[in-house]
Amino acid sequence: MWRERIWRWWLVVGAVAAGSYYLLPRDTLPSQLAYDAIGLTSSVLIVAGIRLHRAHRPALWYWFAAGQVTWVAGDLVFEYHKYVLHDDPYPSAADIFYLSAYPMLVAGMLLLMRGRDRSGRDLAALADAAVVAVGLGLTFWVFVMHPVATSATASPAERIVGVAYPAADALLLAMLARFYTTSGRRPASVRLLGIAVALLLSSDISYSLVELYAETTGSILDAGWLLSYVCWGAAALHPSMRTAGTLVPERAGARVGRSRLILLATCTLLAPALLLVPGIGGDPVDRLAIAGGAALLFLLVLFRMSGFVGQVQRQADQLAGLAMTDDLTGLANRRRFEQALAGALAEGPVEVALLDLDNFKGVNDRLGHAVGDRLLAVVAGRLRGALHEDVLVARMGGDEFALLLPAASGAAADQTMARLAETLRAPVVAQGHELLVGASIGVADSTGTTDPYEVLRRADVAMYAAKGTSDGRRRYRPELDETGEQQARMGADLRTALDEGQFRVVYQPIVELASGRTVAVEALVRWDHPAHGPVPPDRFIPAAEHTGLIVELGAWILHTACTQAVAWHDDPDAEAPARMSVNVSARQLAEPGLAGTVAAVLASTGLSPGRLTVEVTETAVFGRGQAVQTVKDLHALGVAIALDDFGTGHSSLGLLQTVPVDILKVDKSFVDTITMAGRHAVIATALIQVSDGLGLEAVAEGVETAEQAAELLRLGYRYAQGYHFGRPADPADLVRPPRRAPGRGSPDRAPVPRASR
Repeated sequence: MWRERIWRWWLVVGAVAAGSYYLLPRDTLPSQLAYDAIGLTSSVLIVAGIRLHRAHRPALWYWFAAGQVTWVAGDLVFEYHKYVLHDDPYPSAADIFYLSAYPMLVAGMLLLMRGRDRSGRDLAALADAAVVAVGLGLTFWVFVMHPVATSATASPAERIVGVAYPAADALLLAMLARFYTTSGRRPASVRLLGIAVALLLSSDISYSLVELYAETTGSILDAGWLLSYVCWGAAALHPSMRTAGTLVPERAGARVGRSRLILLATCTLLAPALLLVPGIGGDPVDRLAIAGGAALLFLLVLFRMSGFVGQVQRQADQLAGLAMTDDLTGLANRRRFEQALAGALAEGPVEVALLDLDNFKGVNDRLGHAVGDRLLAVVAGRLRGALHEDVLVARMGGDEFALLLPAASGAAADQTMARLAETLRAPVVAQGHELLVGASIGVADSTGTTDPYEVLRRADVAMYAAKGTSDGRRRYRPELDETGEQQARMGADLRTALDEGQFRVVYQPIVELASGRTVAVEALVRWDHPAHGPVPPDRFIPAAEHTGLIVELGAWILHTACTQAVAWHDDPDAEAPARMSVNVSARQLAEPGLAGTVAAVLASTGLSPGRLTVEVTETAVFGRGQAVQTVKDLHALGVAIALDDFGTGHSSLGLLQTVPVDILKVDKSFVDTITMAGRHAVIATALIQVSDGLGLEAVAEGVETAEQAAELLRLGYRYAQGYHFGRPADPADLVRPPRRAPGRGSPDRAPVPRASR
């Protein structure tokens, strides 16, 4: 667009015009009028640039334009005296115009600088500018201003005017030094202004030196003034002039560049260097000026160094704070927590809690790290809001948080943890996702130790023990160490068992009560340890959950069971059960890829989704957002969902509103007393009524006697499972139950613990 390129055109045209000036006869009226035309054109272009680009701060540009016009007016007055009156007075009325232009230029420069640092906070830049101004100004005084002021051949008026010009130049020099020692990015228009002022100063200073030490000035100096005019106009025509003079935020702690350091060092050394110049220093005034300048430079450098030291100290404090703070949550990090714990232990007993979010990995894997990060930030905010200021909250890494409660009693710490658990139960909204957050909390005290790492170890042991509890909280006890060691050994053995194929799957029939026909089987895992023999499921299943191996083990069980179901279905001599039922643990449900795993197994084995039932417990899905979503994904595949141990969980009826359920497996505890007189059968009766009302199938678990089977049939139950109908057996040894009617000729069996079913 032409508005963005017009400044380039003017630079070219102006440079050509300045060069053409030297083609005209020297010291003639045409050459002087050409000179004036370039200056006047520059003034007009400054005003045009204000209108063209709609400057945010037009006042500074109007001051610059006024200065240019005033200079041109001075030139016209000078030319009137020279070419009309044929005299060359000094000083003259032209000097009034020339000197009047300087305050206008200074006013514009002040507006420009004030816009960059409106409140004058950049003291370091001011000090740097003062160093440059004092060093160069001192040189200017010695070689220009002092000789002019003490000239014996000049009149008082000539000395005053002669000193006024270099003094004004020295003021502009200080402004220019302030400009170039300020940190921050400068737009092109401001850089052009700097070039214009630099050209003006170089021509003025050269003119003063030539006037003092040479007989002729030489028209070559006119080039500096002419190009200065051109740069003033180009600066106003550049599009960046729109924001020139507005406050520009500068990067905190901006580095001092090498060129800036060289400039400051050179200006600082000018004072002692002047004493080495022959003929300088003999005059008392010069000696006093040099001494005063050197002292002032020393003080400025001292001030600047103190600023550097202060900046380094502030940055060191900031780095120390960053080193002790978690970037994501703003909480203390592990290093700060460990230091604070060591300090608190030196003063007395403490309570420490470790908190680990449940299913955080599932959130990251399914919804992405951005949602996971937002979840951590919200949890951190809740922890801070729920605790007193004297409690230190830290993020130890990942989804693990730590709390330091100095001088707190065990009872107080337990109450605090209960309050925290309640606080975290509220859903968290992260980038449009509503997440239910659970946490496992372990609490430990410092009894018998002053080692911070021992206290943290105890809390960690308690936290992992809490993962298997209903309320998610556990206080450290020495017995937990032995349990932890056992689980560690068990985890190693489980890994070996998976690798060496020590597990096998057995199947327990689920029968139709009226006919005794097997309609389904439940797949159950057994472990035959080569050294210790059979390992009870209630020993190795919790260890598998704790180590995470339950995910791999569960996938193997699922594949094995589906393969067996297809084999039975393809065998014409076998009475294949209609459905295969497989248990899924809470840890498996927490994995976002479980539905995909099930779909892959169904596809690889060829089992129809309608022939697979996935059993989940109430505690596994209660209050767990990912678990509920996984159940919904499984149901969407066409897989039936059975709610195991129904009636024993947190809110059994409430779950039926949030979880897609097809089958209710009534817990054994309601079946054990169903044949007793009184109200023992009321709950079992209510459960079958709920099941029928919702259109669900109900399966009574743990049926041990014929009398229980008969009573269940009378109450309306159609399906049952238990030792009365058959124990879990290998596929080849699976004995189909006799087709006996409930209540007819079956010896009672001793109740069997649920975990060994």
